[in-house]
Amino acid sequence: MAEIPVPRTYPEALAAWQLQVQINAEIQTKLQALQQQLDWFRRQLFGQKSERRVPPPPVEQLSLGQEFATTEETPAPARSVAAHSRAHARRPEDRAESLSFFDKSRTPVEVIALPAPEIAGLDPSAYEIIDTKISYRLAQRPGSYVVLQYERPVVKLRETGTLHTAPAPISVLEGSRADVSLIAGVLLDKFVYHLPLYRQHQRMAAEGLRVSRSWLTGIVQEAIFLLSPIYEAQFESIRQSRVLTMDETPIKAGRREQGKMHQGYFWPVFGDAQEICFPYAESRGTIHIRELLGPLSAGTVLLSDGYAAYTRFQKETEGLIHAQCWAHSRREFVRAEAHAPEAVAEALEQIREFYRVEEEIRSQGLGGEAKRRYRYTHSRPRVAQFFRWVERQLTDSAFLPSNPFTKALGYVHSRKGPLQLFLEEPDVPIDTNHIERQIRPIPLGRKNWLFCWTELGAQHLGIIQSLLSTCRLQEIDPYDYLVDVLQRVSRHPAKDVAQLTPRLWKERFADHPLRSDLYRSQQRH
Repeated sequence: MAEIPVPRTYPEALAAWQLQVQINAEIQTKLQALQQQLDWFRRQLFGQKSERRVPPPPVEQLSLGQEFATTEETPAPARSVAAHSRAHARRPEDRAESLSFFDKSRTPVEVIALPAPEIAGLDPSAYEIIDTKISYRLAQRPGSYVVLQYERPVVKLRETGTLHTAPAPISVLEGSRADVSLIAGVLLDKFVYHLPLYRQHQRMAAEGLRVSRSWLTGIVQEAIFLLSPIYEAQFESIRQSRVLTMDETPIKAGRREQGKMHQGYFWPVFGDAQEICFPYAESRGTIHIRELLGPLSAGTVLLSDGYAAYTRFQKETEGLIHAQCWAHSRREFVRAEAHAPEAVAEALEQIREFYRVEEEIRSQGLGGEAKRRYRYTHSRPRVAQFFRWVERQLTDSAFLPSNPFTKALGYVHSRKGPLQLFLEEPDVPIDTNHIERQIRPIPLGRKNWLFCWTELGAQHLGIIQSLLSTCRLQEIDPYDYLVDVLQRVSRHPAKDVAQLTPRLWKERFADHPLRSDLYRSQQRH
């Protein structure tokens, strides 16, 4: 900080005073910024991260434990009724036993007979079984690994003297002892249930399996390599969508220098056919959007958050229409709640009205032109009223430009056009929440496997996560899908590989998928 000289004259004193005022204002601005950062870190560590706002209960609703005021009432006159018998109500535990809590076609059931103690030692002719009561208990085995032993007898034909035997079963990974059921299970444990390979290796060792951790890594890499053509076909299908949703999320992949990991990014892209891909790029620059999306048709809509790279890409791409997310706009006001609680509450209430209209559209099952007309009638006046309110706040507000509430107002005001696009385009969602829900497995996985050792590993993670997330979107069992396509991909025509993407696989193969030998063995028994 510059040292202020001692003034000797009035002009020097005035200049010194003005300099001190400027320095104090800068210190105050820095202090406010640091306080905002501190509040943000406190909220991340100790506070509520949910942005949900529950409206206050009605005034007439009593609090928990509050009793009604007691009043003296005249007892009702008694009268006699005819005696009758009443059936006993079923006990809660009996009702629970009659409820089905599992799928018998998927969950193995072991039957344990419990004979009545009263018939112990009696001859079977001394009693008869008139009914059977069934109770269920959910149990768990320590592990579920199975070794398949294939016995192939060698036969000699007496007539010709030649020897014959059945060929060894073909593995989906050449020369590997891993059955397709194990490969699918390892992939699901790691990328759906976030169980790192070293923990899976520990579980295998506890079950008496002597395999190396590098062997597990190898089968994961080889399996994802087999699936990569399916991923490419799905990404190409997404690029043909008229409405694209895009976001980005960080991932540490590869070493930048000794002791430090490189910060890369997944750029998830969501298509209008309920498909998603997670391509990996080494940075967060605009160039990667251009490389990943390629040439787009005129009239394509790109829905994103407020990150400036998408705006730059839209300006560089002829015919591209840019829409932005209302959930991110709302988030800006939530961050400013402590600085202007009353004004923020009013902003959140107005935005809530937009979402109420969207909920009504979903409940009525509206789409296409009917959806556009409903938004035009119900949402458009509310959106116009909101932006008039924003302009008044910017004009009349006494907050400094550095105040979070002023920043929130400026955020939505500068994006007025992209935020209103959903009113004209019925296929454009009001926010990007649908893609953010699919991104969740990435940060959840990072808490367990922490990082990708190489950028190739990050690319493989994006490939398998793309297929698994799309399986969830298409309501497909990812285990059945992986078991089928890992066996099918090597024999399927390369020109028709798009048929193996989850969306088209559901139409063509889901009713009769390829099964593993383990499944067929269990069916026989």
